[in-house]
Amino acid sequence: MNFNLEENYKKPKVIAEIGCNHKGEIDIAKEMIKIAKIFCDADVVKFQKRTPKELLTEEEYNAPHPNPVNSYGETYGEHREYLELTIEQHKELKKYAEEEIGIIYSTSIWDMTSTKEVVGINPKLIKIPSAMSTNWEMHQYLCDNYQGEVHISTGMTTREEVEEIVKFYEKNNKNNDLVLYHCTSGYPVPFKDTRMLEVGKFKELYGKRVKAIGFSGHHLGIAIDVAAYTLGAEWNERHFTLDRTWKGTDHAASLEPDGLRRLKRDLIATYKSLKFKPHELLDIEKIQANKLRWDRKKK
Repeated sequence: MNFNLEENYKKPKVIAEIGCNHKGEIDIAKEMIKIAKIFCDADVVKFQKRTPKELLTEEEYNAPHPNPVNSYGETYGEHREYLELTIEQHKELKKYAEEEIGIIYSTSIWDMTSTKEVVGINPKLIKIPSAMSTNWEMHQYLCDNYQGEVHISTGMTTREEVEEIVKFYEKNNKNNDLVLYHCTSGYPVPFKDTRMLEVGKFKELYGKRVKAIGFSGHHLGIAIDVAAYTLGAEWNERHFTLDRTWKGTDHAASLEPDGLRRLKRDLIATYKSLKFKPHELLDIEKIQANKLRWDRKKK
């Protein structure tokens, strides 16, 4: 990897993945958008769009939630329906985020109905989650009907499949709109399973074939996110909640506002630091040299 500032260290971007952590309430979703921008300085807020009866089998839809204490319904399908916002509500959130708060709206898409609905409101970027990474019908629809950026996570995806995805977007002349994320699917993921060197491998293999490389982290805390950035991840996506103790399965593996704020702060600090010296002694060093160097009196 050629550590060149202009090529590898663009200003980092942070996605606050709200997902369904709004608990199905649009007022909470708006509050999360506002906090993500004003307090945390995130660049993007990202939701999720599902059509539960299309996504789930009848058996899955009617089964009880695997962790009933976190369920918002009698069945898993009812739970998913309760948390789902309509496309009109997503349209309202997009307008609120971009026109009132000044942050980019995005969402993940989980089925073809949601894909078509979300393309219809034309966000700047759309996310394909790891679970849908090899849904070729979805990929083709986006290539044919959507002009914005396509961001794809690669948890649960083999290396052969990742290569196939990139080639698919190259064939459709949309690879310049493609952002490819290293991701390990788990909630939460222990540090040993984050396998961060894969970010560098993605940068080496695909850095010149796609628009950018990203990292979607499901680990706890913010200890390793800077490593992803220095290895080549321009985009950093983390689950976001207002309270990790709230009811639901994603909150425990999410960052609260101060965690997300510190993450963005640390990434920007790292970005500012990753530069070569323009000359042998920096101006700040010259001041100290005149006061501290042993040979200062000889000069």
